[in-house]
Amino acid sequence: MVKIVYEIVPHDGGWAYRLGTVYSESFATHDQALEAVRIVVAEQQVGDEPVTISFQDETGRWLEEYSDGGDRPEIEVVDSYITQSPPQL
Repeated sequence: MVKIVYEIVPHDGGWAYRLGTVYSESFATHDQALEAVRIVVAEQQVGDEPVTISFQDETGRWLEEYSDGGDRPEIEVVDSYITQSPPQL
């Protein structure tokens, strides 16, 4: 199972959630960023219909994979900034 870890962080004078090195839009408050990531997490937990997926690997070879639509990622939200303010610019 795939594990996705989002982190709530100060960003661009406000707050954002981050996945790896990619940031969401900036939110004015920590609570707004936390609510936004909770919405994203909820949407990622919704299953889908079974489907066959075609994709190209790094060598250019085409592969097919069956997805039953129910294999949702494990998601963690790391929020170590609860009591801190974003840095002043």
